[in-house]
Amino acid sequence: MNKSVDLDTAPAITAPARARRVVLLPLILFALFALVPLAGLWGAQSFVLSIVTRIMVLGLAAMSLDLLIGYGAMISFGHAAFVGLGAYSVAILSSHGITDGFVHLGAALAVSFVFALLTGAISLRTKGVYFIMITLAFGQMLYFLGTSLAAYGGDDGLTLASRSTLLGSKILKNDVVLYYVVFGFLLGAYLLLRGIVASRFGRVLRGIRENPVRMEAIGFTPYRYQLAAYVIAGMIAAVAGCLLANQTEFVSPAFTSWQRSGDLIFAIVLGGLGTLHGAIIGAAAFSLLADILSHYTEHWALLFGPILILVVLFARGGIGGLLGSKP
Repeated sequence: MNKSVDLDTAPAITAPARARRVVLLPLILFALFALVPLAGLWGAQSFVLSIVTRIMVLGLAAMSLDLLIGYGAMISFGHAAFVGLGAYSVAILSSHGITDGFVHLGAALAVSFVFALLTGAISLRTKGVYFIMITLAFGQMLYFLGTSLAAYGGDDGLTLASRSTLLGSKILKNDVVLYYVVFGFLLGAYLLLRGIVASRFGRVLRGIRENPVRMEAIGFTPYRYQLAAYVIAGMIAAVAGCLLANQTEFVSPAFTSWQRSGDLIFAIVLGGLGTLHGAIIGAAAFSLLADILSHYTEHWALLFGPILILVVLFARGGIGGLLGSKP
């Protein structure tokens, strides 16, 4: 009897505090991102901006994958293909003299929409390990296509002559401006995805994750909702690819490889599945760990396996869970 009372009253006590933490953590995270350029004024600004810009781009791509894995239970091992599509949209158009960033972005969104619609329509006919393998196959297909494009650098990749222009202006050459453009896209994507997750569409998607048979029995078509989520995630990842191409001023088939997809999965597991901001935290942790460990050994990637195992065993909510923000 006492146990029943405790269970009934505990949520009323802990829920408000948990809700405050869930809201507070993203606010702190984005506030820190907004202040980074100011902190860089005290020294090594270009280095700091480069690292944090890369973290935000990786966080944007990881957040889009979190929509699939964390909320839709669709484990895609070819998600980096969309990042590559966005990056190559910038590189290929720029090599033909089309440098406007809005055109680059529009092309990336259009190409990723078509690719996601076609590959998603096929991949989502499968389940479980078969879905993982077919998304991996589509990703590798783009990787080998990139290596065969000799006119655009092939396996060696392609260096951009300059960053994208905005209505003829070369304002993105300024690292601080590029930083805040990336920050704006990251914040906008977070708010968009947060709205999607909180909407009826998001609730249905989570219901499909838990019990697709029951959702179908009450009148929903899981395939349509999953395909829509797959397309949305692919298009957001393509935006990350556009930003990555401008940040590095270089594109390579390696952007589309399964290893990069694995990096994204590692980031969202490390940060906390199904939290969105956890994907950003995981991206930051992944990037910083990679930079630190690479200074000590060239085999730094081998150390990530044990770290991931420890996170899965002792912090199932990832870093976000340890900070008090649970999925």
